[in-house]
Amino acid sequence: MRQQKYHPLRKGVKCIAKYLAVNRHVIRLAIISSFSLIPLHAHADEELSHHLSPVSPQQAADFTLQDMDDKSHSLKDYRGKVIMLNFWATWCPPCRKEMPSMESIYQKFKKQGFVILAINQWESPDIVFVYTGELSVTPTFPILFDRKGNTSRMFGVKGLPTTVLLNRKGQVVFRAIGGRNFNHPDVYKVIRTLLSEK
Repeated sequence: MRQQKYHPLRKGVKCIAKYLAVNRHVIRLAIISSFSLIPLHAHADEELSHHLSPVSPQQAADFTLQDMDDKSHSLKDYRGKVIMLNFWATWCPPCRKEMPSMESIYQKFKKQGFVILAINQWESPDIVFVYTGELSVTPTFPILFDRKGNTSRMFGVKGLPTTVLLNRKGQVVFRAIGGRNFNHPDVYKVIRTLLSEK
């Protein structure tokens, strides 16, 4: 019986195939993000939109994720507050561009019951720690880690960044795909309206 010769290329192909199978969600979302956000990349100096799209109220699924200090945060812990969930990654340029405005609006409304949870996709705390140190404004809101993308799938995230706003009842009521300027009077109005609801 002829012995089959070992070919090193075969092992490499198998490794690549395994990687693609395990990380198909990450790769798919990265590709979709690159196409869906082309207008935002096309002009580096172009102002970010401030538009938030209203959606039919839908109860948000609960989740529990850890922050950089390994402290667990569950969505239910923030029930009764107005919550902004922002799905992002360090490799996403619009994410970097919008983050200072997120910090600004957080500082403006946090004492009134407004919370931002920035949910990083698939990356490690070490990568995010270095990244936040390079930003013009250091975020003070919680940064959580969705290492397997399970939470982003629960919220139907198709591109990064994606932002959803929850009212005090824990319902998703606004959604935005792509970078946004949250430090804008129209966004203030939306937040104030949600904060005023009982």
